[in-house]
Parts: sequence; structure tokens; C-alpha cells
Amino acid sequence: MFRTGKRRAFIHNLRLAVMLSFVAGIVNISGVLSMNVLTTNVTGHFAFFSDYFVMGDYPVAIDFISYILAFLIGAICCGLVVEVAHKRNSPSPHRIPILLEIVTLLSVVIVYDKISSEWIARILLFSMGLQNALVTRISQATVRTTHLTGLFTDLGIELSQLFFQRNEASNMRKLTKSIYLRLSIILFFFLGGVSGGFLFREFKIKTLFLAIFALLVAISYENFRIVMHHSRRKLRRKIASQGLLRGSSQNPD
Repeated sequence: MFRTGKRRAFIHNLRLAVMLSFVAGIVNISGVLSMNVLTTNVTGHFAFFSDYFVMGDYPVAIDFISYILAFLIGAICCGLVVEVAHKRNSPSPHRIPILLEIVTLLSVVIVYDKISSEWIARILLFSMGLQNALVTRISQATVRTTHLTGLFTDLGIELSQLFFQRNEASNMRKLTKSIYLRLSIILFFFLGGVSGGFLFREFKIKTLFLAIFALLVAISYENFRIVMHHSRRKLRRKIASQGLLRGSSQNPD
């Protein structure tokens, strides 16, 4: 899921998209129902800032600027954390931003009744900036999980291209995979929003535990993959060394 470089395949992008778009859907609906604030993108916040600024309500306008900056700071933090982990030769540097996102969402549940709704919104936007930067970096800008505007634009373009690529098999396969990926992101964002909406009626902000659980599943899968990879490498080295020992014993000097 968090694999990078040339070995990254379509299935890795699909797993990443499905899991983290589901998380984004939960976070988005939790922010809307608890504070009436969008917490997975910043486009609407620019409009609200402009509206309140024109009306002369500068304190509220500044709040919306702070939401935008929170998202940006999350993206910056993700980039810094991954770069530092790379320089230290971490086996999976992209796990660290996910762990940070888990801690961030957990902190929202813990301090929800103790701080203002504006600060809760900033924390959630920080976590989504973190996630969006991570997904963009891993997938080389193929996957976006926190907002759908660009996805629907790309999906519309690709659906129109279906009418012109039918005679080119290789292009058709690539196009259908891309469409399938975008539809999966949209579907799981909606599933996260709908399931989060139902859960919010009963559990309120504790609905974020579902998002935390999904992130823990992603981390556990990555840890399992790394352990299995190292185990296979050790096994291959052991088999190779035993083969060499047998060969040397059968052909003594």
C-alpha cells in the first residue's frame, strides 16, 4: 500500500485510495455534523473568507484563513517527516505520517469538550493536509483522497475519452484502470461519509474511532508486509547458503 518507486503497481494505488478515502469521508462528515465546518478541503474556506472579509467581519475571516493554513501546515509536516525518515534510511518512512494522523484524530476525541470548535476544525484540517500530502507523494499525484472536485473533473475527461480509445487496447486498459480507481475513491469517500453520518447519531465525535481503526488496519497491513518481505529474504539467503555448503562438501579441494 505504501510502496514507492518503480515497483508501485495499480493494486497499491487502489488499496491506498480505498482505505484513506474512507477515512476522509468519516472525518469530513464528523466535522460537518459536529461544527458545521468542512475539514477535508480548503476551497470553500476561501469563499467564506472572502464573504466575511467584504462584510468587515475580520475576526471570522481570519478564522477561515487559519483553517487554510492548518491544512497547509499538515502537508508541510508530512513532507518534512518523510524526508527526515528517508535520510535515516527508515524501512517504511510513510508509516510515520499515518501514525501522526492517528494521534491527531485521537486527540480530537480526547479534547473535544475542552477546547473551542475552531481549534477542533484546525486539528482535523491539519490531519487531512497530512493525509493528502502523504497520498499524493506515495502515488505520485495519481491518488487524491480528501476532496472530490478534481476527481470528478478527471473522471469526466476520462469517460469522454472512452469514445475515442476503443480501437487501442493498451490505452483502453490504462484508461479503464484509471476510471476504476477514481470511482473507487468516490465510492469509499461516500461510504465513509454515510457510515460516519449514521454512527454520529449515536457516538458523536467518537465516530472518529472508526477512522482511527481504518488507519490502524493500514499500518498493520504495512507492518505485516514488511515482516513477510524480510522473512522471505532471510529464507532465500538461508537456502542459498545451504546450497553453497552442500556444493562445497560434494566437491572438496
